[in-house]
Amino acid sequence: MSNQFSRAFSFGVVAAALISLSGCAGNASVGKNQHAKMLTQGAIYKDPALQAYVNRIGQRLVANSGKPNSTFTFTVIDSPDINAFAAPGGYIYVNRGLLAYLENEAELAAVLAHEIGHITASHHNRQQAASLTNSVVATTAYVLTGSGDLASASNMYGSELISGYGRDMELEADGLGAQYMHQSGYDTDSLLEVIGVLKDQEQFQRVKSKDGGKPIASYHGLYATHPRNDQRLKTVVKTAGQLGGETQIDDPSVPGEFQRHIEGLVWGESVQSERAENRYYHKKLGFTFEQPLGWTVRAGSTSIVARAPDGSAELSISIRRRDPGLTPRSVLEKNATGTLSAGIALRQFGLKGYTAVASSAEKSRRLGVVDFNNLSYLFDGKAQSFAREDGVLLSIIESFRPTLMAEQQGSSGYYVHYIQVPRGATISSLAASMRIPNADAQLRLLNGLYPRGELRIGDWVKVIQ
Repeated sequence: MSNQFSRAFSFGVVAAALISLSGCAGNASVGKNQHAKMLTQGAIYKDPALQAYVNRIGQRLVANSGKPNSTFTFTVIDSPDINAFAAPGGYIYVNRGLLAYLENEAELAAVLAHEIGHITASHHNRQQAASLTNSVVATTAYVLTGSGDLASASNMYGSELISGYGRDMELEADGLGAQYMHQSGYDTDSLLEVIGVLKDQEQFQRVKSKDGGKPIASYHGLYATHPRNDQRLKTVVKTAGQLGGETQIDDPSVPGEFQRHIEGLVWGESVQSERAENRYYHKKLGFTFEQPLGWTVRAGSTSIVARAPDGSAELSISIRRRDPGLTPRSVLEKNATGTLSAGIALRQFGLKGYTAVASSAEKSRRLGVVDFNNLSYLFDGKAQSFAREDGVLLSIIESFRPTLMAEQQGSSGYYVHYIQVPRGATISSLAASMRIPNADAQLRLLNGLYPRGELRIGDWVKVIQ
């Protein structure tokens, strides 16, 4: 499964986990707390003009919804994944990865209206709820870091979390969303167009999986339960479109406000990087920890060693393949020598670990084990004055976590640009200048031409440069 779709899957997981926690009004605080974490942990796409544009469209839809006086917050996430989701308290998120494949403002409105419909219909209250607070925290970390794998998410949170709301709730959200769109002046058929966009992505993923000999990835995100030609959905959309009033229709031959905001949108992996100066980052393994002032960190072939400037204290980190049958505590106890004391269970950014002090022959060491992905990280700290330096050693272990999306090293990156199709241009000729994998297919997906559509001279189309 590609990273793009595995992380798209994870957004479906966090959406379900967050929403299932909001069985009563008080649980709206869960959405608020998670939104605050996403803000502080760098998940937000840094384009104030685009954020304001998406929020304006969202608020326009809310004003014509069943809860016009409710508070909604609309946010663009800095993720290449093709998805959107809603959280308790009126928090609605759309990934920039989805924006790149939409054609106009009405399609964006369809995405937002569908999510608004889930909230106004109180679908989170009607789902079976469980005690999932820890799952929310862990899954949020999964979303922000893009770490982990599909199997882990499925096993940890259960298939009920990734199955979405179910077809009846999805259809109800579409019906409400279509009403809100129509009452806001948008063409309700755009809701069907968005489903076409997502089904094209599924088909593309299916072809990639088949060609690569990998299992076919199933898409569990937005509109997942709808077939491409869902007659019930078409009936719902048609009914909403008969309510009367005028519909806003964009001229596809002229770039409008939607295109102006999508122009220059980052495509693919994030190019933003917000690395703290007091942290060590391991690029290949995707982890980071606090580096105390003046300390040095050296990565060798068998371990990583953080050392105080005067050599009075050091902490080494070694790595071993994770044994799923052992807990971090059992791994620590199995490998420790001496008497263990001051044991502490660790839970940080969705990771589980354990730390304790091992004492032998009047010497003490700070030990720790943290599981991350398929590896166990073993910490071994020592100091000339252990009582004085143990707090520093412990703080390094407790600061260990996955690298956040915003901290991943930026590159020159790829961006969405609009061009007018010149005479003689074809999909193949334009794709030849796009230095990305599967350029022909991606060019068609970006412009609603998948799998075999061709360009028309004079049309404005999206390319990746």
